[in-house]
Amino acid sequence: MMKSTALFATLITAFFATGACSQDGTPDTTNEPVSLDQKIGQMLNVGFRGTSLSDTNHIVRDINQYHLGSVTLFDYDVPKDTALRNIQSPDQVKTLISDLQEQAQTPLFVAVDQEGGQVARLKPERGFPSTVSAQYLGELNNSDSTRHYARQMARTLSELGFNLNFTPVVDLNTNPGNPVIGGLKRSFSADPQTVVKHASIYIQALHEQDIVTVLKHFPGHGSSEKDSHLVVVDVTETWSKEELIPYRKLINDGLIDMIMTAHIFNAQWDTTYPATLSKPVITGMLRDQLNFEGVIISDDLMMGAIRKEYGLETAVRQALLAGVDILTFGNNAIYDPEIVPKVNSIIHRLLEEGAISPERIDQSYQRIMALKKQRLR
Repeated sequence: MMKSTALFATLITAFFATGACSQDGTPDTTNEPVSLDQKIGQMLNVGFRGTSLSDTNHIVRDINQYHLGSVTLFDYDVPKDTALRNIQSPDQVKTLISDLQEQAQTPLFVAVDQEGGQVARLKPERGFPSTVSAQYLGELNNSDSTRHYARQMARTLSELGFNLNFTPVVDLNTNPGNPVIGGLKRSFSADPQTVVKHASIYIQALHEQDIVTVLKHFPGHGSSEKDSHLVVVDVTETWSKEELIPYRKLINDGLIDMIMTAHIFNAQWDTTYPATLSKPVITGMLRDQLNFEGVIISDDLMMGAIRKEYGLETAVRQALLAGVDILTFGNNAIYDPEIVPKVNSIIHRLLEEGAISPERIDQSYQRIMALKKQRLR
């Protein structure tokens, strides 16, 4: 088997040679047309079970038949309540990622939630370097310390073969009792300037290793009082415009690759849908007001906040109408090995019915491919 770095270099060379889109992300009309299934596949990010890859694993089918563009690895299987999922040791992870990329015609985004502290899928007890929380670094407020830990994280991810990290969190710690942000020490600070300072260092350090970064959770989860893994969280009375400052500053600085949406509801934004499914939030606020032109990825659409309230078809339709580019199905709230065929079928049907336009699919596909060509070297 090829070493992961050599394999990835081979994939990237072939990827650029196909010319699916030009260096600036615009369509390259000199090549064969890209199929609809290829475009849809690039718009999906999926989790799966297995510490090694077998031909019978649905993820192999998803990559080969449905052209899946992104996968996420976890250390814990929540539905089974077991620590046996995708991550056991550094050598095992490196081999798994290499085998995944070997299946892909277009290089995959291979993602992980490695924020540091309590949210770290790569844990010391499994042979990975120890990490510290964002809150620890924000309270220390020392740029050199943040750079040290960020570079250590970036090197670890790069050596293993990861090319996308769901970090940094730029939620403000306005509610320290927040069970999913403040309570887990995931926020750098309640002060937006401190958040921007340390998030910038993290982004730059990860970019040094060609790791794609993801700001989360737009438009701000720090003031919430409940966990959106379980229910839709209403922040109508707690959210403030100050929570947009990190996004505005980092967008203006040109540092952002991706932004992840939050499953939070605010009647001042949208009286019907939470942010992930809301066109006034995703297109109106993030695209039109903040002028973000990069990739927007949803938080897990299988989380209770979305799954229990809206169902799969409504979630897919509304996320696409809102302007989300990559739909995430972590397969770690519930597990559905058929999620990729199901979503592929739903999107085909939405196109046939005219609920979603082909141009809308093309927009997301071009953004994703442009980012892959920019970062996956």
